[in-house]
Amino acid sequence: MVVARFDIDAKLSKEYLDTMSMSSVPTALDAATSGAVAGAPPAIALALRGLRKRYGDAVAVDGIDLDVREGETLGLLGPNGAGKSTLMHLVCGVLRPDEGTVTITGASDPTRSDVRRRVGIAPQSIALYLELTAEENLRFFGRLYGLRGQDLDVRVEHALVVAELVDRRTHRVSTMSGGMQRRLNLAAAMVHEPAVLLLDEPTVGVDPQSRTHLLDTVAKLAKSGRTVLLSTHYIDEAERLCERIAIVDKGRIVAVEPVEKLVREHGRGEGLEAAFLALTGRSLRE
Repeated sequence: MVVARFDIDAKLSKEYLDTMSMSSVPTALDAATSGAVAGAPPAIALALRGLRKRYGDAVAVDGIDLDVREGETLGLLGPNGAGKSTLMHLVCGVLRPDEGTVTITGASDPTRSDVRRRVGIAPQSIALYLELTAEENLRFFGRLYGLRGQDLDVRVEHALVVAELVDRRTHRVSTMSGGMQRRLNLAAAMVHEPAVLLLDEPTVGVDPQSRTHLLDTVAKLAKSGRTVLLSTHYIDEAERLCERIAIVDKGRIVAVEPVEKLVREHGRGEGLEAAFLALTGRSLRE
């Protein structure tokens, strides 16, 4: 039995992959940075305007506006059910908004295959084909993003090196530990060198060594110019990796600021967790 890569929360459609063009294309990161001017302020890699998404009477995302700059790592923090995963699904084009727009490196509508190529997503659920090997998974997803020949070979090899799975390349995913699967999950998201990387709870359920490796990898990707949108429940991850943090509650962004400013203005200097609780409250959500 295989698991579709974008079967996030057991609901997402394989249309995300099935509609990808199979033609060769330049990397999304190259396209995003081709017009950059030295000394100019960072361009906007991801722009969300007036995003709304309802499920019946329930409003999951309620009028979100957000800009993520090129090369920035921006964290999404929020209680369970705040709308973070739905927001991720809207950004990667798996869900269509009821209202509003998503623009990625200047191109609107991530339901279009040419815009989807600009995004890589590592979903919270492990989204790999369990009976394929590590290398076969990476080749499969690379081909779906239009990679061929030497270009595909080079990027698959690079992804295996980054994930430290070179010696496990011929091992089936079903035989791998949870930490290895998490690392491969991230490698599959970045194999096509997307301009924007979406990480939805990328370190859930892994041991400290794998967690450290994953966080180090994300930090290196950010330093290389990748734009990262990171959804996490771990305050220390957000503090370590993110330049700014957007706190989401009840489908809305209630604050988006650098960590230091959030702590100063909302946490009374007592730390990010104090600021988070001050903005979202202490009542249980589930």
